[in-house]
Amino acid sequence: MVFSWPLSVLLAIVGTSFGSMVLHEKRTAAPTGFVRVGPAPASEMIRLRVALTSNNVAGLQEQLKSIATPGSSDFRQWLSMEEVKTYMQPSAATISVFDAFASVNGLTPTVISPNGDWVSITLPVSKANALFAAEFEHFTHPSLHGPITRTLSVSLPTELVGHVDVLHPTTAFVGRDSRLVPAVSRIDKRGEPATSCNSTDSTGTVTPTCLQDLYGIPTTPATETSSTLLVAGYDNEWAQQADLAQFLALLRPDISPPTTFILLTVDNGTLGTVAGPEANLDVQYTAGIATNVPLEFLSVGTLFEDFATDLFDTTTFLDGIESPPTVMTTSYGNDEDNFGASVATKICNGYMALGARGISVIFASGDGGVRGGHDFADECANNTFIPVFPAACPFVTSVGSTQGFAPEKATNFTSGGFSNVFPTPYYQTEAVAGFLETIPEDFAGTFNETGRGYPDVATQGWNFEFVSDGKVLRAGGTSASSPTFAAIIALINDRLVSAQKPVLGFLNPFLYSRASSAFTDIAIGHNSGLSCPPFSIAFDAAVGWDPLTGFGTPNFEDLLAAALD
Repeated sequence: MVFSWPLSVLLAIVGTSFGSMVLHEKRTAAPTGFVRVGPAPASEMIRLRVALTSNNVAGLQEQLKSIATPGSSDFRQWLSMEEVKTYMQPSAATISVFDAFASVNGLTPTVISPNGDWVSITLPVSKANALFAAEFEHFTHPSLHGPITRTLSVSLPTELVGHVDVLHPTTAFVGRDSRLVPAVSRIDKRGEPATSCNSTDSTGTVTPTCLQDLYGIPTTPATETSSTLLVAGYDNEWAQQADLAQFLALLRPDISPPTTFILLTVDNGTLGTVAGPEANLDVQYTAGIATNVPLEFLSVGTLFEDFATDLFDTTTFLDGIESPPTVMTTSYGNDEDNFGASVATKICNGYMALGARGISVIFASGDGGVRGGHDFADECANNTFIPVFPAACPFVTSVGSTQGFAPEKATNFTSGGFSNVFPTPYYQTEAVAGFLETIPEDFAGTFNETGRGYPDVATQGWNFEFVSDGKVLRAGGTSASSPTFAAIIALINDRLVSAQKPVLGFLNPFLYSRASSAFTDIAIGHNSGLSCPPFSIAFDAAVGWDPLTGFGTPNFEDLLAAALD
């Protein structure tokens, strides 16, 4: 950054600490599970990430709407890394104003993103409190290794309003433990075929072969090396090559040579020495279904023990890759309110930027029914529904869960509902309106009828057989559904590239229009959750789109035909 500004700007910024402040974000209390310990010491050094306002987010959103909508003249003409940067980078005026503020207040900003929209500053708590009208305190949470430093309120000096979108970490309380797998159990057998593919059968397990048969997924190997599939791993969850090899030998012995994955790392990520059931499940079902599609595992380290930071660092990492993966699947999430509006919006806009580059960003919808990502028992006291993020971001494709084969039905844990941050996007207004007409007038649940509805689609999500630490296990959750659907999209991308056509990229406008008939509608089920037996108020599956299974489960050939059309 270049520290030279007009005198008028300098004079305006000098008075920042004493001038008027504008409330940026506030919460009345820390989220459930976080316990206030006491004020952070004045001398404690805190590293704040500052999201500088991008110069044309609205323009990128309009551009994405055009290139992602079937029938548009520039349909699927995805943007390059540099083209996206022209929208996402801050303006010269924004850089100048923030640099002036930093210089006058003795701060040294460091640019930490390829698009230049993120900088970091390190300062004592006392100065952070003064500059941003905050009261930083220490909070603990059972999932954390130690206390974190947060504030319940943060403001911006008037001069920074319109130039700064996010200060983090401040009011966002998103620690670790954002894994979505609700249950893992040992299978008392080894090397035997599944006794049943019916996930409602107590002795049955779902395998890649079951899913191939159910959804018409071909075993024909992919042929294109330019279209890759990325699995994102967080919370010290590590995939293991040995476990993948054992899984494929057991359930996909026809793949030769067996698939491996390339390791990518962020924030000192690694493979670790301990197997992670979530990471292994995700990697094994992408490899086991997307036959021969090049596979990558992104290990995001725990330098900051903060899921929101992990998500920021994932998008900025991908922003800097010239040829990024064409599909990314993530089986992690947390309650939307824990992030707060500014943080959630910035993360979501990061996914918009990835979608504009032709990346299909796919997330598990959550495993707490209508009560959030995990359905904690202490969140069962009222009838207010809790949306899950990033699943509720309108620029990701959210995947719910089904079980049973004849017919499939929505699982009771599959999360779904309506965002309290993001309005209903243009591509799903008709679908959401149709579902809302099915809700009784005396419906007792409380939710935002004008919010983005999720999930968008679904697949099987219960009793998946996989391998972790050399043991044959069984797991369930939307975290099994997301990699399943991602593998299907990766195989379709391979066919598109082979036909010299662009990849699918941002999926949702396509799914809600041309491809909606490529799904089997799921009209049975109720997403009440697992840990709230008294909490029976929830959504029922309905004909057409619903906030349990979206449009339903995919038919590969129909989806491929729609993609090639």
